[in-house]
Parts: sequence; structure tokens; C-alpha cells
Amino acid sequence: MPIHIRYRSRDYTQEHIEAVRTLIGRNPGAARQALAKKLCVEWDWKQPNGQLCVMVCHGFLLKLHRAGLIELPEPRSRPKNPLAGKRKRPAFISVDRSPIQCKLKELGNIEIYSVKRTPAEPLVNSLIEHYHYLGYCHPVGEQMKYLVRARCRPIACLIYSSAPRHLGARDRHIGWNADQRRRNIRLIAYQSRFLIMPWVEVRYLASHLLARISRRISSDWEVVYNHPIYFLETFTDPLKYKGTCYRAAGWKELGQTTGRGKDDQTFRPNRSIKTVWGYPLCDDFPESLWEYFPE
Repeated sequence: MPIHIRYRSRDYTQEHIEAVRTLIGRNPGAARQALAKKLCVEWDWKQPNGQLCVMVCHGFLLKLHRAGLIELPEPRSRPKNPLAGKRKRPAFISVDRSPIQCKLKELGNIEIYSVKRTPAEPLVNSLIEHYHYLGYCHPVGEQMKYLVRARCRPIACLIYSSAPRHLGARDRHIGWNADQRRRNIRLIAYQSRFLIMPWVEVRYLASHLLARISRRISSDWEVVYNHPIYFLETFTDPLKYKGTCYRAAGWKELGQTTGRGKDDQTFRPNRSIKTVWGYPLCDDFPESLWEYFPE
């Protein structure tokens, strides 16, 4: 019977498995990580930014190994799982907490900095951890972090990451099929955190920042990940927030989550239900997310 295996929505046949076995046979002394890199090169398995998909390929090899289809060498080390045990909280970084209460036009020059992989990134992590009601959670996949400053002080932080793969309200709004979603989900960014410092009271500041970020995030994303962003999404807790700033910034309320989470097997709500908001970044939305974009 022909062997067929599915991994990350792609199908692999006996021919693929034989190619992996041949690769292992040609490199008898190679470690698992080295084999993953070599396979990425042979199959031209790359991320949109040109980096090799080593971790994804490593997972593919492990799947074949655990299914008894290939024999991987013994792991040379077993690094400690950084997610095991108690979550490591970002260190507290002290900032000026004196109140800022004024009109938006009186705030002065508002500067927005992309801080991913810069010395200012720990400050954003710290502020989110200690002043956002959800705390800091390491973003998933591709990500962008922004620090907003005015009067030489941090006044706000925003974090964006890869979008959830399945989100009913969003998917119905876009109207794409499963294959279009799989190919183009990377063209959506999820706003996982938005914090205005609790000592800053400036009317319309939140919607102002949302509008400014929406005008630059696609180009910022393309610089880092070599592809644009066509749509933004986020959740709000309707028991805590009405989403007024999103509506004022032109975002659209798309519906609500099911409250089940991405790994639910019970089909019953097990967490609070959130309101889903979306914002298109291009004129030809949603057609832009129906097209085929090479991965």
C-alpha cells in the first residue's frame, strides 16, 4: 500500500520519504538539526523572508521517525524546555509615571518606533507585563512591537503577531476557502496587545495611534519578513471594553469568538467570549486574500 502522510496541510508520498531516507544515508554522522537544514536546502524549503524552515522541517522529520518511516540518529542533547515550569516574567523597568492629562494636539510630537530586535524591546515587554491587564505573552510566529513616545516618555505599546489559523467570524467576513486561508493566513496580523499607560489620559489618543500604525505596519512587516500585510484583526472583551477606539479608527466588528480556543476537543465554551474586530489595509480587500501568493 502506498505510504501517504500529511504534515502542516501538505501531503507527502513514498517518493518524499525515500528522498529523506537517501539524505540520511548520505550523511551518517549528521545530527538531527543538520539533517533538517540539508533537507531544507534540497527541497528549497524557505520562509517568505528567505530563512530556511529548519524548525518546521525538524518537526516533519520527527513525525516520520515516530511513525517508523525513517530512523533518525539519537539526539545529541536535550535542551531544557523554556516553556516548562513557571513562566519567566519580563523584568520590571522603572519609567516616569507622573500623570499626563491634556488634549491630543497639546501632547506634542508623538513618535512611534518599531522595537523588535532593538535595545528598546525589553522596555515594551516590561510595560506590557506590569501594566496591561493580561500581562506579557511571547508573540506567536512573525511579530512586530511598537513603542510610542511623547514628551520624551513612553506613553503606549502595541504588539502584533501571526494570526490564528481558524477564526470563524474573520473567515466568514473574508469569504475565503480552506486552501486560500492556508496559503494567505500569513498576510494577516493579529494585534495581541495594545496598552496606553494608565497615567496617560489623552482623549482620542487610542484611535489616533491605531490609525497611524495601520498606515505603516505593512511596509514595516515587509522589511522584516519580505511580504506585506493586508488585514489586521484583534479581540476585545465585551465585559471590559466596548471597542470604541477601534470603531473610531475605522475597524469593523466582525462577530464573536466561540469561547472554545484553538485546541478544544469538547465543542463547549471553556473561556470568555471575545468580540472580533478587523481592519483592511488595501483597497482590493477581500480579493487580495483570495489570490495565490507563493510561500
